[in-house]
Amino acid sequence: MPTVLLVTFDLMPEGEPGGAVLVPALEARGIDARWVCWDDAEVDWAAADLVAVRSTWDYHRRLPAFLAWAQQVGREGRLLNGADVFTWNADKGYLVELDGVLPVVPTALLDDAALVAGLTAALERWGQVVIKPRTGAGGRGVVVADRIDDHRLFELAAGPWVVQPLVASVRTAGETSVYVLDGTAVAQVDKSVAGDEVRVHEEYGGSSRPVPLDPGRAAVAEQAVAVVGGRLDADLSYARVDLMSWQGAWVVSELELIEPGLYLDVDPSIADLFADVVAARLRR
Repeated sequence: MPTVLLVTFDLMPEGEPGGAVLVPALEARGIDARWVCWDDAEVDWAAADLVAVRSTWDYHRRLPAFLAWAQQVGREGRLLNGADVFTWNADKGYLVELDGVLPVVPTALLDDAALVAGLTAALERWGQVVIKPRTGAGGRGVVVADRIDDHRLFELAAGPWVVQPLVASVRTAGETSVYVLDGTAVAQVDKSVAGDEVRVHEEYGGSSRPVPLDPGRAAVAEQAVAVVGGRLDADLSYARVDLMSWQGAWVVSELELIEPGLYLDVDPSIADLFADVVAARLRR
């Protein structure tokens, strides 16, 4: 049986929420799969036929070590998506790179040296803005501000950051996640915020639900993955494309190519879709 390692981190050794369904889905396809932590020195990465990063949800605070690990595993074996893709995707500045090539939420870059000037320009351009760490996950470190002396700016995490307009539709239409596996959109999860929050994550009161795949949103997601795969000369096995409604169109808010949660606790059927991709990769 081919061996696949599903990679997580030490605070979630059993994998992502709902991850218990993933191992049986792979076993049903004749694949020996198990969860391992990325920084476990006892793991023999080279002995695996395939390594699939799943829930390494500490990478944002240990980025140099995580990327060094990914480069090593990539040299020793078959790492889905690959270390170079991880390096590019770990910096949300990719949204600036993609602006004008793909429909994306407008984004500008901020750092400490030009924080006031950059924020002033963003506030003049967009009014209320959202500031996020350029490397971050789970909505942590997100700050909303509507003026340069806004007291909420004192809550900024360490920079550098991206700054974007506050997309008001997140409080009405919410956010959509489309899963693109092997270049094809296969599933959709719609997410809603709670109250005046702008983050859809459950820890901030958000909720998620599986819905039928919308053709329009699926097309945007597939286009995003195709464009990025071409730019990076990368074979993207999996992606989660997060979309928001901006000025009457669905645009990319984030492109998750490292460790996107599959929302298996919300839609367990995605486990079979992911397992099909893994099985296809093993046959190549």
